[in-house]
Amino acid sequence: MVEPTTPLRRPSRVSTPESRASSQTSGSTSGEVAFDVFVKDIASGSEQARLALAQKLKDAGFWKGKISSKFNIKYYTALVKLEEKYTGQIAIDKIVGATTSAGRFDVLTDIVAGGDGEDGPKTTKQTYVTSASQTAKLINAIAVDLLERKLTKAEQAKYLKMINAEQRRQPDVQTRNDGSITTLGGIDEEQFITESLEKTSEAKNVRATDAYTILMKDLGGLR
Repeated sequence: MVEPTTPLRRPSRVSTPESRASSQTSGSTSGEVAFDVFVKDIASGSEQARLALAQKLKDAGFWKGKISSKFNIKYYTALVKLEEKYTGQIAIDKIVGATTSAGRFDVLTDIVAGGDGEDGPKTTKQTYVTSASQTAKLINAIAVDLLERKLTKAEQAKYLKMINAEQRRQPDVQTRNDGSITTLGGIDEEQFITESLEKTSEAKNVRATDAYTILMKDLGGLR
């Protein structure tokens, strides 16, 4: 009699809900699977991974009481609350014209990092992503200065994507304490674009040509 077998699952490089979610991103503009697929993936994961995620959900305020690795209605409810926040972030990204969107675990990490205590200073992280219309004029002004030309539409899209990625990597961090607000982090768009363009071979050639022209004028070689 042949023993029944079960299909072998393809192993992930790292057995965590985060890694499995990020490996199933085809067909989604936000780089995330549908909610039901996401939930099934969590439910089928290891107890250790579910327990670790449960702790994060509790830290974010989505889970009340003692955490557990058991996948039940309490666990599902916490995931539903996370999905509501994630859906809100996607809506914000669309409004501001972001070229990339945060994933569920990005949203969860930001909420946990922000904290929800009522006593003492409260720190929150806010990710601002600029749209093409917001940055096109700035990008072209810098390009004309460094490259002596405006960027093509494709080049503008390339640098906008770079800016958005850096904005997500370095969000603004606000600390509120006794009515005062201190903001740290974030990026200087003008400085970021300038430094990025200065590294290109085209910008280096323009600088070399300008330096040669100035030198020749000083020597009287050019009229």
